[in-house]
Amino acid sequence: MAGRRDGPLMKDKDKEKGRSRIVVAIVIGVLLGCVFAFLYPHGLFISDSPIQNRKFGQSDLKVGSSSCESSERINMLKLDIASLSEKNGELNKQLRDLREKLRLAEQGKDHAQKQFLVLGEKHKAGPFGTVKGLRTNPTVIPDDSVNPRLAKILEEVAIQKEIIVALANSNVQSMLEVWFTSIKKVGIPNYLVVALDDHIENFCKSNDVPVYKRDPDDGIDSIAKTGGNHAVSGLKFRILREFLQLGYSVLLSDVDIVYLQNPFDYLSRDSDVESMTDGHNNMTAYGYNDVFDEPAMGWARYAHTMRIWVYNSGFFYIRPTLPSIELLDRVAGRLSREKAWDQAVFNEELFYPSHPGYDGLHAAKRTLDFYLFMNSKVLFKTVRKDAKLKKLKPVIVHVNYHPDKLPRMKAVVEFYVNGKQDALDPFPDGSEW
Repeated sequence: MAGRRDGPLMKDKDKEKGRSRIVVAIVIGVLLGCVFAFLYPHGLFISDSPIQNRKFGQSDLKVGSSSCESSERINMLKLDIASLSEKNGELNKQLRDLREKLRLAEQGKDHAQKQFLVLGEKHKAGPFGTVKGLRTNPTVIPDDSVNPRLAKILEEVAIQKEIIVALANSNVQSMLEVWFTSIKKVGIPNYLVVALDDHIENFCKSNDVPVYKRDPDDGIDSIAKTGGNHAVSGLKFRILREFLQLGYSVLLSDVDIVYLQNPFDYLSRDSDVESMTDGHNNMTAYGYNDVFDEPAMGWARYAHTMRIWVYNSGFFYIRPTLPSIELLDRVAGRLSREKAWDQAVFNEELFYPSHPGYDGLHAAKRTLDFYLFMNSKVLFKTVRKDAKLKKLKPVIVHVNYHPDKLPRMKAVVEFYVNGKQDALDPFPDGSEW
């Protein structure tokens, strides 16, 4: 019985001792915490000061005094890291874009992707009836190192990077005089004669006509000095390349042309090439559906074909784009290898589509208004016989359909400039062999 009474008392004493120990442990912990808080206000582990090197007293006070500076420095470093991370992200994106462009360039077959590289990002198609394809190619980066002397001349003569250019040798001096006289009469300042011999260079200088004579070139000079109209015409595709490389748009002009208005006021400038046509009405100038009849085919006897009369390679506006330069290279290359008419080659390269064994030229083209940019067939066969059309003043008249060029050019001047109403009457519609 006594044993049973003592048991609970002993347990109570043990509980009291346990509580006392806990209280003592808490008190000791609090005291130690206060001591460490005083000695290490910034914690036991600080990255820029190892524990074994720490000193008591004044050294800790110095750390405390520089805490604000350390915080500011840390914030600045964080900002720098964030900025560098952002730049690194941009550089990675540019690297990915460059790799993609390189991959597409190496493929070398998909023209649509090449267009994407040139023209920019892809676009979603808009609503029905609102979508139009891009046909205005970007211009090339000008390279004055190609011909510094010509670059200096063009900088003085050209207006808004545009210029009329004609090639001439001594064989066409009389027509050249009518040509530049009509230009001066209209008041067109931005034109240039590429003299193919010394005589024409001196003739232009004596008449205050802007002139440029190329440096000697055996491959060109032999044709330039003695060649006829067609031979000289073929040289322009080689010579014009430098103008385009220098970043200038060129209105190429033969010298059998009379200017009556400023042609730069009538250009669209939305295509690589804008050319006058040899066509003489809406169908022949702008294209038509020509039906070919082959009765032997029975039900399928009628075959539809698309027809258009050729562009005139003696008067066209060409922008300094890669397709334009490729056109000049193609035509000049073929004329150097083949005995061919430059106008035929010019049109074949412009119009022939890609097909097995041949990659067509991806150049945008526009046909100029055949009543404003008038060929001599339109004038002598149609316009001069129509009372209403006779009142129309064209921009130019190109005497391309007739071999008696000089007298017809002078008659055009008499009719349109001097108002002589019967000046065109003595000439036949066509030519007399």
